[in-house]
Amino acid sequence: MLSQLAIRDIVLIDKLVLTFREGLSVLTGETGAGKSILLDAFALALGGRGDGRLVRHGEGQGAVTAVFDVPLDHPARALAAEAEIDTEGDLILRRVQMADGRTRAFVNDQAVGVQVLRAIGAALVEIHGQHDDRALADPTTHRAILDAFGGLQGPLAQVAEAAKRVKGARSALSEHRARVEAAAKESDFLRHAVAELETLAPEPGEETTLAERRTVMQQSEKVARELNEAIEASGGPIVSHLSSALRKLERRAAQLPALVEPCVAALDTALTALDEAHTILDVALREAEFDPRELERVEERLFALRAAARKYQVPVDDLAALRVRYAADVAAIDAGEEALGGLEATLAAAEAAYAKAAAKLTDGRKRAAKALDAAVKAELPPLKLERARFITEIATDPDSRDPSGYDRVEFWAQTNPGTRPGPMMKVASGGELSRFMLALKVVLADKGSAPTLIFDEIDTGVGGAVADAIGARLGRLATQVQVVAVTHAPQVAARAETHFLIAKDPVKGSDRVATRVASLEAPARREEIARMLAGATVTDEARAAAARLLQAADA
Repeated sequence: MLSQLAIRDIVLIDKLVLTFREGLSVLTGETGAGKSILLDAFALALGGRGDGRLVRHGEGQGAVTAVFDVPLDHPARALAAEAEIDTEGDLILRRVQMADGRTRAFVNDQAVGVQVLRAIGAALVEIHGQHDDRALADPTTHRAILDAFGGLQGPLAQVAEAAKRVKGARSALSEHRARVEAAAKESDFLRHAVAELETLAPEPGEETTLAERRTVMQQSEKVARELNEAIEASGGPIVSHLSSALRKLERRAAQLPALVEPCVAALDTALTALDEAHTILDVALREAEFDPRELERVEERLFALRAAARKYQVPVDDLAALRVRYAADVAAIDAGEEALGGLEATLAAAEAAYAKAAAKLTDGRKRAAKALDAAVKAELPPLKLERARFITEIATDPDSRDPSGYDRVEFWAQTNPGTRPGPMMKVASGGELSRFMLALKVVLADKGSAPTLIFDEIDTGVGGAVADAIGARLGRLATQVQVVAVTHAPQVAARAETHFLIAKDPVKGSDRVATRVASLEAPARREEIARMLAGATVTDEARAAAARLLQAADA
């Protein structure tokens, strides 16, 4: 619910802070006191259109802040979370209006776009009046209102899921058909390409392996020559000389061991190392040997792969994947008609399931419409609309399908017998429209309404029993949601839990006036209701009548 509204430097308001409670709150005051200004300021905080003329004369900017206390699972918190807004604690909507027309919007002190502010504001507050009746003015909302009243969330979810399956099946069919048609245009090319690539049989990484092998073989002749020279240098005479010297020293080792044995060991190590080097060189020489025909085969394979890559304009390593893709395209052509038939059957089945679910939803809506019409009808006679009819018009178009079914729902009215029924916004007057709306809101009070409802002078032009009926219904509505009403009817004001008086007072030390709002307690409240009854001169009879209204409201 709305817990606080703070306004600064907006038209005649210099600084104003209002604290609201649950139930019914009313704002009263003489014409021109500033009630409309207050509502305009509130609408600004909810994302309404900005206007530099709203800023108080002489100031550079004005600001409006609305604080809401709503449950953690309220849709407004979900909208804020989607916009990456910290939703801990209260939801605080703030709008700054610059005198040059620019505005800035904030939610919980995080800057947001006006669209985000408007979406969150719409989930928190509905403002209704004779000329600004959002719940009834937009026919696109009527279907959702009817679904909420009828408790049709289950069938609605089934239709949404069926619509999702239809969309998926249609997309799969469209994509497959496009693929088959595109592939069919290149059928000859594809078949030739597949045959050529299958014969070539390219493998990923093959180009790198072949290029490396080719490089090794091209360098092998030079390497082999150097290896031969190394083998000759590591064998032959040097080994014989070292072996002869080792044998001679070994024969002298017993005569002078300390001197000779280290030399023997060193020569033995050298001969062992030469032998190991000779062995390694032999192995390397054998590996360096190659068949010239193998080099020819490697080069032919490498050139063939690169020629194919140039032809098909892909890297060599992508030829294998290209072969698979082309083969799949050929397979799609060959199996296209059969696959298309299967996908068409899947789409037909999905559309049939959608039609069945949508028909079930339509039946539910028709039953809900009858119940809604009857419930609203019961509320109309006390509102001086006893000869009027509320009609929930349902137009079904099976070709107009969406996730919410193929019904178009619009609230119609017949204001008098014998007149032509039509869309409520076109056939009902301002006063009739506001009373139709009140009856509808009373019926829908526990069906997903915004937590705060604002009613702007919906009692204009009525009095007596009708005004009392309006007050009674606002009171009933306030047991379900928070209701704030701007009213001129004492019968409505008497039923409020909270009563605010709006007035214009002179500002000390200047020649201007400012709008002030005071919360009235019992004596002052009786006096204000008496003024609403009597007019400029409040009589004792008016005070007595006001007391009776208050007593009747408390009964």
